[in-house]
Amino acid sequence: MSSIIRWSPIPWLPDDLDKFINGFGRFESFGFTPPIDIYQTNEDIIVEAPLPAVNPEDVEVTVEHDVLTIQGKSEQKSEVDEKNYYRREVRRGSFYRSVNLSAAVDGDKAEATYERGILKIKIPKTPAVRPKAITVKASGK
Repeated sequence: MSSIIRWSPIPWLPDDLDKFINGFGRFESFGFTPPIDIYQTNEDIIVEAPLPAVNPEDVEVTVEHDVLTIQGKSEQKSEVDEKNYYRREVRRGSFYRSVNLSAAVDGDKAEATYERGILKIKIPKTPAVRPKAITVKASGK
């Protein structure tokens, strides 16, 4: 079985160049971009983002023109600065993530919850994009 290799017309460009360009102009280099999972039900778009050790009061969620934005900060305690790290992968600082949603949504009715380090956002789809069952009627012929 062969693996899929990402093709680039310019092989010396870094793989994450698109991430850099999309984040250009924001202060992402000083913080981090949280990973997200997005899925949908018949009625809602659901977004989940792991934000461990983040105070929910420091998170701002907005929906405007079917674009979801999650931003906030994760505080770093002063005692952490004194450690001599061998490896450091847990990110701290400000974060920002903005995604275009795949369906028209009603941002005014969006709900966000934070439980066990996971931010979960539930955004209802507008009625026009919800699946509608159509009954097929047999003709008299």
